[in-house]
Amino acid sequence: MALFDLPLDELRDYRSASAEPEDFDAFWAKTLQEAREHDLAARFEAFETPLKTVKVYDVTFAGFGGHPVKGWLTVPAWANGPLPTVVEFVGYGGGRGLAHTHLLWASAGFAHFVMDTRGQGSAWGGGETPDPVGSAPAFPGFMTRGIEDPEGYYYRRLFTDAVRAVEAARSHPLVDEARMAALGGSQGGGITLAVGGLVPDLAAIVPDVPFLCDFPRATVITDRNPYREIGNYLKTHRGRTEQALRTLSYFDGVHFAARGRAPALFSVALEDQTCPPSTVFAAFNAWAHDDKKIEVYDFNDHEGGGPYQEAAQLSWLPDHL
Repeated sequence: MALFDLPLDELRDYRSASAEPEDFDAFWAKTLQEAREHDLAARFEAFETPLKTVKVYDVTFAGFGGHPVKGWLTVPAWANGPLPTVVEFVGYGGGRGLAHTHLLWASAGFAHFVMDTRGQGSAWGGGETPDPVGSAPAFPGFMTRGIEDPEGYYYRRLFTDAVRAVEAARSHPLVDEARMAALGGSQGGGITLAVGGLVPDLAAIVPDVPFLCDFPRATVITDRNPYREIGNYLKTHRGRTEQALRTLSYFDGVHFAARGRAPALFSVALEDQTCPPSTVFAAFNAWAHDDKKIEVYDFNDHEGGGPYQEAAQLSWLPDHL
């Protein structure tokens, strides 16, 4: 696959044309206030596994609307005090999966909280968190569910779940709430950006080839799903482009990035047609904290750096937690 987006020197200066809603902050303040009217009710139940080097807890907490959301908390078996913590969000279509598939961060001495993704988990990984909220007609997938109005858009619920996941993780005695990072790849990277903009006191964020950024460009530069779901919806529902882009502007990683207050380690792949590099650089260039870095993988598609990026994260995070 050849390079298809802007040259790297132009990417480093690229800025999104996404228009930020005037009530962006008020919208999210109201959303989170309503979520916090429900008791967080975080439960951590010891989960039996044959693993000897880690302990695992099956987590349930109240997300958007008080709906129950699942997760895993994995800690080193030797842990007896608060640990630096990674809260992870997973990619599109996936769920929290099985407990033994999340060993990297606990093996490195961190507490690791992975959030299940409401309504997802049936494409890979496996999930156990339903989305009890319906929507008007939508193209198959999640990108157009409730796209007529930001109040009912799917990612309003998911981003709220993610903020509540941070709060749930912080309620556990083995978690050091002052040394906490948000992390994720693709959709998980987009959720990480949202959390980075909505939770002001994180120690770091680590978005890997992030999705959900620079919607006005993403929807026209690639014909690969999931962004193409939006185009297919508008192909049928003619004349609703302005309405759809207005809704999406409340969930654009670029606008969350403008509110970022933590050091950040991004990654981008220059042949990535799922999350085009210009959309990733749009968020990186908008990230407001001065301590930021982006790893560039010249000849990779959406797999990005893979284990090389994990190595970069394992090297970078300890200095920030």
